[in-house]
Amino acid sequence: MSATAEGTSHHEATPQPGATYRHLFTNPEFRALWSAQTLSYAGDQLAQVAMAVLVFARTGSPAITALAYSLTYLAPLAGAPLLSGLADLVPRRQLMIALDLVRAGLVTIMALPRAPLALVCTLLLATVLLGPPFAAARSALLPEVVPPDTLVQGVTVGNITFQAGQVGGFLGGGAAVALLGPHRALALDALSFCLSAVLIATWVRNRTLPPAASQPRHTLRGTARYAHDVVFGHAGLRTLVLMGWLAGFAIVPEGLAAPYAHALGGGPLTVGLLMAAMPAGMVAGGLAVGQLAGPARGMRMLGPLAMLSCAPLAFSLLQPPLWVLVPLWALAGVAGAYQLAAAAAFVKALPGAARGRAVSIAQTGLLTAQGVGILAAGAAAARLGPQAVVGIAGIAGVGAAAILAARWAFHAGTLPSQPPARPRARTS
Repeated sequence: MSATAEGTSHHEATPQPGATYRHLFTNPEFRALWSAQTLSYAGDQLAQVAMAVLVFARTGSPAITALAYSLTYLAPLAGAPLLSGLADLVPRRQLMIALDLVRAGLVTIMALPRAPLALVCTLLLATVLLGPPFAAARSALLPEVVPPDTLVQGVTVGNITFQAGQVGGFLGGGAAVALLGPHRALALDALSFCLSAVLIATWVRNRTLPPAASQPRHTLRGTARYAHDVVFGHAGLRTLVLMGWLAGFAIVPEGLAAPYAHALGGGPLTVGLLMAAMPAGMVAGGLAVGQLAGPARGMRMLGPLAMLSCAPLAFSLLQPPLWVLVPLWALAGVAGAYQLAAAAAFVKALPGAARGRAVSIAQTGLLTAQGVGILAAGAAAARLGPQAVVGIAGIAGVGAAAILAARWAFHAGTLPSQPPARPRARTS
């Protein structure tokens, strides 16, 4: 997930000295999952840029271009609640391979030069809808692929890959589209899905689904209700999920980067600096986040760090210059890396039979919080100005984080402890 706030159990052992990032990459299954994830991010960036260029070239309408682009963000909100339960119903390796191949076929049709624009947009929607079950399957499979003492590093690497992709992905995607054209760029996106499927099929072992004796029924609705009860029926898990949804406040600077840059008298370069500040900070913070994952004392730092992830934004009320603003937002990103350690512990605390769906619930709420945060900030900025709105979002975020930090201090040692999930593997 995109830095979903989650937690760990007081039964969890301190990571061993060998639990390093280098040790993690000696695992061929993890390397395959990470490589597939990296290819997926690269393909997504290509597709987003290519679609924006393609739609604008055919219509000349900024409104229609924005509408087509928004599908890449809005579609998961519709698809995740329904489709991500598949990760608890279908063996996860097979599901990921099937989804990759289906998406490769859809994008191949989109890449055809004579494909009608309405068809291209419809296929884009279908392709994006298949992303949440793939992400849920990968998150649910990760604890079965890596040993418990490297799970935090595994989740952290995935999130750092996503954040680093945000920093440089659009630049690379824009260059690729400029060099190849939108249709060839979409074809390259289809190839990335095929390569992802090959990596998973070749290097990731086949595993049976974890037993689900307590699950009421193997249906999408049954897994949805079961996972909902698991997450929101436990005070510790519920608190940590809500801490993750604090991203609805932290996303405001990114959503208002363009008008904020205009208020500073800057242009596109200023917009890029503002948008990259927090992801770059999270990459830096993520490199050390494994230190939070072991002792209960370390996990208690999640509350203060959640507050610090919003506090620097409040200084926008003072209208600081750009050279002060960028380090402040980067500091917020560094503190925001608390979500990376929390995400790994959340996955570890979940029962295997509900893991895919529970992760999807957290991710769907995160997307919703970010979408609502951006929409509300945009509406408020029209009246108050972007600097005031970012500052207010920071103050509100600190207040919400303080309440959740107090709850987390009480529930930090109460998360359920799940045994390492190692279902029997069979030859593919």
